[in-house]
Amino acid sequence: MSGPSRYPWQAPLGALPGPGGTSFRVWAPACDSVSVVHGEDATQLARAGLGVWEGTAPVGAGQDYMFELDGGKRLPDPCSRHQPQGLRGPSRVFDATAYDWRDDGFRARSLDQSVIYELHVGTFTAAGTLDGAIGELERLARLGITAIELMPLAEGPGERGWGYDGVYISSTHHAYGGPAALQRLVDAAHAHGLAVILDVVYNHVGASGAPALEAFGPYFTDRYQTFWGAAINYDDAGCDGVREWVAQSAEGWIRDFHCDGLRLDAIHAIYDQSARHIVAEVAERVHALNPRALVIAESGLNDPRVIRPFALGGFDCDAQWADDFHHALRTLLTGERDGYYADFGTVGDLAKAYRRPFVHDGQYSPYRQRRFGAPAADRPPEQFVIFSQNHDQVGNRAFGDRMPFELRPLAAFCVLLAPFTVLLFMGEEYGEEAPFQFFTDHIDPEIAEATREGRRREFASFAAFAEQVPDPQDPATFRDSMLTRRSHPDYEALYADLLRWRWRLSGEAECVGLDENERWLHLRRGEHQLICNFARQPHTLPVADARLLFATDSCEVVGEEVRVAALAGALLGPGDSRA
Repeated sequence: MSGPSRYPWQAPLGALPGPGGTSFRVWAPACDSVSVVHGEDATQLARAGLGVWEGTAPVGAGQDYMFELDGGKRLPDPCSRHQPQGLRGPSRVFDATAYDWRDDGFRARSLDQSVIYELHVGTFTAAGTLDGAIGELERLARLGITAIELMPLAEGPGERGWGYDGVYISSTHHAYGGPAALQRLVDAAHAHGLAVILDVVYNHVGASGAPALEAFGPYFTDRYQTFWGAAINYDDAGCDGVREWVAQSAEGWIRDFHCDGLRLDAIHAIYDQSARHIVAEVAERVHALNPRALVIAESGLNDPRVIRPFALGGFDCDAQWADDFHHALRTLLTGERDGYYADFGTVGDLAKAYRRPFVHDGQYSPYRQRRFGAPAADRPPEQFVIFSQNHDQVGNRAFGDRMPFELRPLAAFCVLLAPFTVLLFMGEEYGEEAPFQFFTDHIDPEIAEATREGRRREFASFAAFAEQVPDPQDPATFRDSMLTRRSHPDYEALYADLLRWRWRLSGEAECVGLDENERWLHLRRGEHQLICNFARQPHTLPVADARLLFATDSCEVVGEEVRVAALAGALLGPGDSRA
């Protein structure tokens, strides 16, 4: 036998409704018998080989079911698409083909034309649902956003959380409206010209659900350990079914929900020594379904292999997050130097980040006490995603505080006029005042307490966060993170202007000059010049044949000099009408 279904676990897993009932296929090598329990009835599944069980039961779309293992324990489907009663309730059959899509003419922008907007569904609107988010799409499209990136939706513990404790990686969280609501949101986004990127977590699952998966088979390995718990088994005995569980999940978000890309969380915590790394396999499977779909990795390794093509030994991801740009920018703006910020803080760091945003590309890192990263000059700028705010860089601060208001205009200037792909964080574009704190809703008391303690330990090296951090389990921590929608018109106008100017700039960023003592940076992009003043007093710099096109504060060109206000950015064009 050859082709894509050579092995039993390569055929579609999960519940597939059809005219004669629903076909069920589950990888459960740890079991001697598996039945589908539906209502008062049960249907015995047959062995298909290599740990796969399959069969058809008289169950239709919208009906609930569970798997009964060895005549005893009843558990949700590892490939569940819907958990309407939460993590430990029954799975529900979902017919992904029933939705009447209206997005035939939609075509997502390429990376070099993209502006991504990250949002958390639960705090983005008062409703806290996918349907509730639809009302904001027109505003985002009008501003100049081209794609929204949804923080993880996978079913996990409780009713609220960031989503990184998901367990059922193919199930849209019930609190957000379930899978049908995701289809409606994606369709609506496409109608507004917006692509949809979904954040997915394939490095671990929430501890509350790990025992349920282990009852089916070797989903985890003790070869490795992640910061969050047991490592998913990608290269140990019995890993094939696990790899397929993940790959089919990735395919499903693209095929059945028309998502335009995936953001892979923390791939540095995915341990895989296989000949084909699971990240490369996911990228290959996603691109096979939709060559334009984006696979964006979060990697804490500063390793350009992540975004190199297969032919060059890479994982073939389309882009990766670039934290170094954020760190170089934030330390200049705020003076913070605790924790991992200790490796940054000079104007030269940011100048280097404008070439390629791996400030550490092979040299010694005092914070890590070792050499770190590798050069990435062979990768085009659009393969790096930069930001001044995102869920990590705001929410992983002890109090979830956003950047101080007086620093935000220059931060936006530096990010939005850079040659890389840019990402905004929800509320940034209008000057949102609310923090974005770390909140959870763990249903197991011991896990809840471990999360509290872990949060306190996390900030031990940050002197500024010596106070008690907010309790992530307290519902007030979640409520305090809801967007207020109190806008600052100056910020809205600033972001709109910067997004318009962004598309008039071309070419990579070249450093013209910098001054560490006076804290300014002078860059050139094609015929345009960017002057960034990080000092708290104005500076006057020499420029030749230039005129002021845009500034975040009072700036002026007089003769062959430009005066730039404190904590301001100025965009200059040619002295004639070519700008």
